[in-house]
Amino acid sequence: MRLTVIGAGYLGLTHAVCMADLGHHVLAIDVDEAKIARAAAGEAPFFEPGLEALLRKNTDAGRLRFTTSFAAAGAFGDVHFLCVGTPQGGDGAADLSFVHAAAGALAPHLTRRALIAGKSAVPVGTARSLLAALRAAAPAALGWVVTRRTVIDARCALDARLWQAAGWSVHVLGRP
Repeated sequence: MRLTVIGAGYLGLTHAVCMADLGHHVLAIDVDEAKIARAAAGEAPFFEPGLEALLRKNTDAGRLRFTTSFAAAGAFGDVHFLCVGTPQGGDGAADLSFVHAAAGALAPHLTRRALIAGKSAVPVGTARSLLAALRAAAPAALGWVVTRRTVIDARCALDARLWQAAGWSVHVLGRP
């Protein structure tokens, strides 16, 4: 399967590496060119036990590539994972601007039906608003929008991601 992972920070890069290690072809995208260059060179911008070895293994095997181009992501992926930050604001609410910006940047480049999977931590109701925005921007291309609960063992997210990936399940929030 051809997957894109939008956001190459802790959540996104770990997910991209694990999906590639499971045999999927993955294109990871981020707006931070330096982060993408480091990841493409086999360097993680954070410490996660075993991540850099799997990163290099999968880039060397050609299953994992990196870009800053949303056009390339839209053309490549059948499934698009939103893995961007949702920092907490001063009022305690999640800042969803990165989630909406990522979906908005991808939408014009969706030329065929696709699955959009949200992995970012978002409050209840976010998927419905995201679905409405995506339907308006790319009505012919949007297939499904899904989210799932993620429980990560803080001691080693890599092990948790590989374990969870084998049993991936989704909660369907909407479809056209």
